[in-house]
Amino acid sequence: MPSAHEADERPTAERDENGVVEDGVDEVSGRLALAVGRLNRRIRSSAGGLSHGQLSALSTVVRSGPLRPSELAAIEVAAAPTITRIVAELESRGLVERAQDPQDRRSLFVSSTEAGTALLLEARSDRARAVSDVLGELTPEQVDAIRAALPALEQAAHVATPAAS
Repeated sequence: MPSAHEADERPTAERDENGVVEDGVDEVSGRLALAVGRLNRRIRSSAGGLSHGQLSALSTVVRSGPLRPSELAAIEVAAAPTITRIVAELESRGLVERAQDPQDRRSLFVSSTEAGTALLLEARSDRARAVSDVLGELTPEQVDAIRAALPALEQAAHVATPAAS
């Protein structure tokens, strides 16, 4: 990877009259952003009426909990006040619970309740069904193209890939 100084010395890419980089990077990024946004809206689960941020935080707590709010904020790449609001809302719905850290009474842990885990499983099932419906609209060749792109998409999204079987 070039250093910041080396990157500054590279020639700038030529853009066409619409501002698109001729090597197609702008086209790929724009098309990918549009496709991901629209797909996300099509497959968004309505389970429990949770927002995307709430569902994501609940998923992290179920997968990695119990967690301190600061740990949850770091994983979710969210500000502490945002996580505080999300945890409070999830707790008010009975989806997570807070417990004091026995080692440090000033700190607390957030963990999922049975209801939180059940809601998350329902939401995942809803999303999986919605993705299956979307894939069912495509040709086998298009599904193969998506399958081939998955490793790059998973890396870009910082998603752990499943172990090879």
